Amino acid sequence: MRVAVVGGGISGLVAAYRLRGALGERVELVLVEGGERVGGILRTVDIAGEPVDLGAEAFVGRRPEIPALMRELGIAEQLVHPAGKRPLIWSGGAAHPLPERTLMGIPAAAEAVAGLVDAETMGRIAAEPEWPLRWERGADVAVGALVAERFGAQVVRRSVDPLLGGVYAGTADTIGVRAALPTLAAALDDGAASLTEAVRKALPPQSDTPVFGGIRDGYRVLLDALRAAAQVRVETDTAATRLTRTGAGWQLDPIGPVDAVVLATPAPVTAALLREVAPSAADLAGGIELASSAVVALALPRDTPLPDNSGILVATGEPLRAKAFTLSSRKWPHLADRDVALVRASFGRFGDPVPLSWPDTELVAAAVDDLTAVTGVPIRPLATVVQRWPGGLPQYAPGHSERIAALRDTLADRPGLALAGAYLDGVGVPACAASGTAAAARIAAHLVGGR
Repeated sequence: MRVAVVGGGISGLVAAYRLRGALGERVELVLVEGGERVGGILRTVDIAGEPVDLGAEAFVGRRPEIPALMRELGIAEQLVHPAGKRPLIWSGGAAHPLPERTLMGIPAAAEAVAGLVDAETMGRIAAEPEWPLRWERGADVAVGALVAERFGAQVVRRSVDPLLGGVYAGTADTIGVRAALPTLAAALDDGAASLTEAVRKALPPQSDTPVFGGIRDGYRVLLDALRAAAQVRVETDTAATRLTRTGAGWQLDPIGPVDAVVLATPAPVTAALLREVAPSAADLAGGIELASSAVVALALPRDTPLPDNSGILVATGEPLRAKAFTLSSRKWPHLADRDVALVRASFGRFGDPVPLSWPDTELVAAAVDDLTAVTGVPIRPLATVVQRWPGGLPQYAPGHSERIAALRDTLADRPGLALAGAYLDGVGVPACAASGTAAAARIAAHLVGGR
């Protein structure tokens, strides 16, 4: 048997690893990656002689996928957790504590956003349960539209946008409730009488379990372990250009004939490869828009007096170029003992490509100037690294869940073809790993059942 996995991000690598586990030595696995390296939007580089992640740096620790993978691969000792410090929100030219007990920034009570919004907005939130709520079961709207109608625009721009911007590189106006906040949609579907009540029902129970996890020496440890365990032949700098059906399987150019294919590629690439074999599916995948982003990593003198917080999120409308700062040496205990203080500045929001058009020198200058503004501390980098992520984050627009369901239905009669990736069921690393596992299970069931 010969199986091709197109796309060398975490989704594709997990798919290859799971296929090897399910099919053993009887399958030849080839991974096709158009870029010069595997990992997708996960990348670890050395700064001041130590590893630092320039893409995702954490994963939702309450999901099981990544800790389970790390145990399977024998790298469980690499699992680390944040120090528990909370971030700040920069709004109105000042730093505010991140509101507690919110659902992606949506408060369950006015007191949660006290000091971040004005008195009029506080009163509006407090009175919201008294207003009739118009919600049709199964409906989907932009998060921003729902929250602005019920709580006011200040809650959207100062509390919700900063959090959604970190996840999707978008804003509340471009992200749908049903895909991004499924527990909130479920509470509304179940008849919550107000947004306040829906948020309270949707909030997870309080727990002492760390919300996030990380990898001590960076994501490259996981990527390398997956690649080795999968025993997959990797073809980098090789773009898959065409997928067609054959009597016995598939023809994937330039790889040749294969028995099955996993497309672990961004939505536009998936759409292009599906064009001949499933035009309707191609149209659905092609309708998913992407946001680009960039990260500027700064190594500062170790004694730089940064705030004792995990990061600083920037509200929409502030006169800053960066959308967020991760104070990595404050956030992660394993980074605190290094010879330098590490900070990551994030740029890029959907619909605003201007900062990403700047050369690296301007991005670095903007990071330094903005970090100086929000901390009040002179910033003098010892080293800098710029990482750009063009088209890296899919936008989960209203109707996204229905789009993905239709996409899967359209491909249901093509069992030798499976999809994986961040545009399906979540942009986080655990969700991507889960999509790779599901794709591998579909392919393995087809190959084993057909022989």
